[in-house]
Amino acid sequence: MDQAMDSIRYQEEFILNSRGLNLFTCKWLPKDQEPKALIFICHGYAVECSITMKGTMTRLATAGYAVHGIDYEGHGKSSGLQAYIPSFDALVDDCLDHFTSICERVENKKKQRFLLGESMGGAVALLLHQKRPTFWDGAILVAPMCKIAEEMRPHPIVINILKKLCKIIPTWKIIPTKDIVDIAIKMPEKRQEALANRYCYHGKPRLKTGNELLMVSLEIEKNLSKVSLPFLIVHGGDDIVTDPSVSQSLYELASSTDKMFKLYPGMWHALTSGEPEENIDLVFSDIVSWLDNRATMIDSRSESERKAEHDDDKFLLASSHD
Repeated sequence: MDQAMDSIRYQEEFILNSRGLNLFTCKWLPKDQEPKALIFICHGYAVECSITMKGTMTRLATAGYAVHGIDYEGHGKSSGLQAYIPSFDALVDDCLDHFTSICERVENKKKQRFLLGESMGGAVALLLHQKRPTFWDGAILVAPMCKIAEEMRPHPIVINILKKLCKIIPTWKIIPTKDIVDIAIKMPEKRQEALANRYCYHGKPRLKTGNELLMVSLEIEKNLSKVSLPFLIVHGGDDIVTDPSVSQSLYELASSTDKMFKLYPGMWHALTSGEPEENIDLVFSDIVSWLDNRATMIDSRSESERKAEHDDDKFLLASSHD
């Protein structure tokens, strides 16, 4: 990995979002070649890009891709109350604003655009696709949060009480849950690294955050059949944080004609960062192979794709005036 670092360069920058918050952004770029395509990282709940996702971003940059990340509001080095998500929709809009601004740069206009979402970031990626259905050329969904497993679904009465409490004590850390690090990361030394990362949150989820995650899961679940972009799902067979059978449902229900689901027996939730190196190598070999096959299919974005995006833009503009 040290040798690989010589072939890529890292940059970071703070940007101001529409609500006046400073958000941390970073990018990893191949040094001596034109990037094959753009990859946009959507990280998971309570983590961040520049440390937690460093392995993912450097591996993809080493493979020849321009990789861009953003720490959500309340996450990592960005402004906001730690691990507090007052509005999931606003969080997705922050990503959309930043990612589309990168795509619109002159040097990037003809490059393909891929999303990579891990865990809660999988939900972010799916919602980005929902907001701009033809804008993205594909998505890699790593153990995505895209539906609440039946046995985990709260009773409607509990959901109703949760909504009411959110109006009174939204930031309270009172949702009972196991420390996700213990059940997500298989290797003890990698678990210690995660616990030592001061930009990660290790407390109980805040009430409003929990409610936002629940609501967004239910919304995504209703719209699984509307997922139409090319995608690859990778999921650990022994994942107890997000249910592999839910990824199977997404794979089966999505209307995408180009879709793939890879299940890795024995692997846990953090299959790109918390497993033995040989397991992580296998997962990234599959991810890069999937990307390379699609990034080389066309050299630039076709006229029909650009026309579809233009139609998207006209629709969004019309909607904003309604």
